[in-house]
Amino acid sequence: MAKPRKFASNLTAPPEADPGQRVTKHRRVYDHLLADIQSGQLKPGDRLPSEAELGRLFEASRITVAKAVLDLQRIGLVTRRPGAGTHVQGRHPVPGHTFGLLIPELGLTEIFEPICRGMMRTSFARPDALLWGNASTSTREAAKEAEQMVHSFIAQKVAGVFFAPLELNGEKDSINRRIARALERAQIPVVLLDRCYMPYPERSAHDLVGVDNRRAGYMAAAHLLGLGTRQLAFIGEEHSANTVDARITGFHEALRRFGVIPDRNPVWRGSPEDETFVRAMIETAHPEGVVCASDLTAARLMQTLLSFGVRIPEEVRIVGMDDVKYASLLPVPLTTIHQDCAGIGAVAMATMLERLEHPELPIRDVLVPVRLVVRRSCGAHLERSSREL
Repeated sequence: MAKPRKFASNLTAPPEADPGQRVTKHRRVYDHLLADIQSGQLKPGDRLPSEAELGRLFEASRITVAKAVLDLQRIGLVTRRPGAGTHVQGRHPVPGHTFGLLIPELGLTEIFEPICRGMMRTSFARPDALLWGNASTSTREAAKEAEQMVHSFIAQKVAGVFFAPLELNGEKDSINRRIARALERAQIPVVLLDRCYMPYPERSAHDLVGVDNRRAGYMAAAHLLGLGTRQLAFIGEEHSANTVDARITGFHEALRRFGVIPDRNPVWRGSPEDETFVRAMIETAHPEGVVCASDLTAARLMQTLLSFGVRIPEEVRIVGMDDVKYASLLPVPLTTIHQDCAGIGAVAMATMLERLEHPELPIRDVLVPVRLVVRRSCGAHLERSSREL
């Protein structure tokens, strides 16, 4: 076992958070420790700073610090030892492990590349090989390649497969089930990335690592409602993953929490690039704010609305999901729900290794925390300006 290190003399103040993001002290403690674990600065067996040390560093209460450490413990990154403090959890793969990466949309969405990097760079697991196919250029090609790749993984007798189920394809449900059944017949452990392939809220018999999408939908809608926006709509594309259904559930919960009863169904399914669809939504729902199923949906909706001459956020406020790299670079910087993709990757690897070591464990949902990132598209700055007048 690695000898615990002392940290009292090595603690450095964390970087100042962007005030526009309203990062809580709990989140700053969590992110700081997570970054140290992922970078290798804190290695397996190392002792974390005490709650008192962290409290002084972040000017936070011990309750706040304890909650952040508990969140790390819940996702398997640290372990508490009575009388010895909290230590980084060790993960040591058996030499010769080869894992398959079955991510049909690797070349189509931005979230999976940082997830893969998180898997490869995590300090507590270094598999001999991660096998993956070429990035796809369309959902049709992605589906075809995924079914071919799963048989290749089975033939190569990989130790486990990380599977991000296909979406945005009318046949996705049957394709995803065929892939899962093939891996089950081969008795290859599966860790699902980001989403389950079963219709929400049903659940498959495999571990899943992602975020609490129901909470994410609630946070996005509650933010707009908290700014005084009452006429809300939710937009997502047809044949989306079940994560979108979970986000819609959270969206409805926020409406109920704020006592908002829509005159009609506020959920719209269609392409945000389809001008006819978007115009129908605007003319029928008259939304003051729109929660989008993803940042890509939000970006496309923003372009369509701007082409109509709609002012964002003065006339329509927008919130997205994911916080991809281009979110802050859109014509109106996008308020969105940030998910820690690298963290998802690191935790996915830890989950796979634990599944291999302890196959009798119950099936788990391991959810990495999300946070709201406030930019101009939600109009929060307009509220601040009006209060200052």
